[in-house]
Amino acid sequence: MTIEGWTQTLGAGPLLLIAAVAIGVLLFLIIRLRMHALLSLILVSLGTAFATGIPANQVVPVLINGFGTTLGTVALLVGLGAMLGRIVETSGGAKVLADYMIGIFGEKRAPFALGLASLIFGFPIFFDAGLVVMLPVVFAVAHRLGGGVLRYGLPAAGAFSVMHIYLPPHPGPVSASAFFEANIGLVTIAGLLTAIPTWYLTAYLYGLWTGKKLELPVPELLGHATAEAESHPPRFRTIMGLLLLPLLFIFINTGLNTAASAGVLPASAKNEQWFQFLRTLGETPVALLITVFVAMFVLGARRGVNNGVLENLLESSLGPVCSVILITGAGGMFGGVLRTSGIGDALADVLGHMGIPLILAGFLISSILRIAQGSATVALTTTAGLIAPGVAAAGMNGMQVAALVIACAAGSVVASHVNDAGFWMVGRFFGMDVKTTLKTWTVMETLIGVMGFAIAAAIFAVAGLAG
Repeated sequence: MTIEGWTQTLGAGPLLLIAAVAIGVLLFLIIRLRMHALLSLILVSLGTAFATGIPANQVVPVLINGFGTTLGTVALLVGLGAMLGRIVETSGGAKVLADYMIGIFGEKRAPFALGLASLIFGFPIFFDAGLVVMLPVVFAVAHRLGGGVLRYGLPAAGAFSVMHIYLPPHPGPVSASAFFEANIGLVTIAGLLTAIPTWYLTAYLYGLWTGKKLELPVPELLGHATAEAESHPPRFRTIMGLLLLPLLFIFINTGLNTAASAGVLPASAKNEQWFQFLRTLGETPVALLITVFVAMFVLGARRGVNNGVLENLLESSLGPVCSVILITGAGGMFGGVLRTSGIGDALADVLGHMGIPLILAGFLISSILRIAQGSATVALTTTAGLIAPGVAAAGMNGMQVAALVIACAAGSVVASHVNDAGFWMVGRFFGMDVKTTLKTWTVMETLIGVMGFAIAAAIFAVAGLAG
C-alpha cells in the first residue's frame, strides 16, 4: 500500500533496526509470554507502524489493507479447502487414497509417494491451494501409519514450495523472466533441474529426519470417518477424480494464459468471452467451489446423506480453520506494515551498489528483502527490477539468464518467518507452535533456497563455459 503525500525519511539502517526489534518483540510475546499469536501480531503491527513514521491517520488503513489483502488470497482457499477435506475425510475417501498409495509404494515409501504426488499437483496449482487439497490425504496416511504429521507433511509441503518458487507458470519465476527477458522454456528446464533434487534432499530426506526427531500428533482439523463410512467407502477413482478436478480447472487457466503470452493463441483471444470464462473457471477459489459442489453430490446426496447432515458437516469444517485464517491474515498485516514503511525500497537502494557478481547479488538481495518484509513475490520482483539493467548489459546467453531467474527465486524463499503469511498457515495446519515452526518450516525453506541457489550457480557456470 502506498500513502499519497507521505515519503519515508528514515534510512535503511533505522528501518532495519525497527524491523528487527519488532520481530524480536513478537517472538518474545508469543514464545515467552504465551500471548495469543493474533493479538501479538496486531499489537506489534500497530507499534511498528508508529515507529516507522507512518502517519497516524493512515495506521489503521495500512493494517486493514495488509490484513484484507492476505485474507482475500487465503480465506476462500482455506475455507473451501476445509469443506472439501472434511467431506473427503468423513466419507472414508481419504483412507481409500491412503490405502491405495501404501499398497503401491509400501509403508516405508509413503512420505515419498505423498511428495511425488505433490510435485505433480504443484506444477499448475499454487502452494496454498495445493497444500489445502492434499491435507486430507496427508492426515489419513499419518493416521494409518503413525510416526507423526511432519514425516508425511513436510515432504508434501516442500514439494508444493519448490514447484511454486522455481517453476513457471507460477508468478515469481514468470515475473522475473519478464524483467530479464528470459526464455520461459529455458527457465522451465532450469527450474526442473533445480526443483527435483532440491525437493529430494531438503524436503523429503529432511522431512524424514525431522519427523523422526519430532513426532507431532496428527491435527484434528478435518475430523474422522465413522466406522459405517469406512465399511462402505467411495471408490478410489471417485476420490482421485475429485482431487484432480480443481487441478484440471486451474491447469486450463494457467495453460490458456501461458499459450496467449507465448503467442500460441492470437492476441485477440484474451478479449474473447470464451477465453475469459474458462480462465474464470480456473481461478483457484472458483475451481475449489465447483469441486465442493461436486463432492457434496458424489459423496453426499448420491450416497443417501440428507441435506441437513451435509450442512452440519460443512459447518463443522469451518470452526477449526478459523484460527488458521485469522492468524495468517494477521501475519500478512505485519508484512504489509513493513512493506508500506518503505523498508524494501530503502534496502534496494543500498544493496544495488554492492559491486558483486550478478547471480550472487540477485540471491542476496532477494534473500535480504524476503527476510525484511516477508513477501516472496515482493522480494523477487523488487530484485529483478533492480538488477534487470545489469542483466541486459551483461551479454549472457539464454541459459545463464534462466539460471539468474532461479537464483533470484531461491533468495525469495529463504527464512520464512513471522512476517510471512505462509509461515502461519503451515504452522497452524500442522498443529505447531511458533518455536516448532521456526525449527522445522523455517529451516526447510532456508535449505530449499540455499540448495536452489547452489544448483542455479552451477547451471550458470556450466552455461557460461558452453557459451
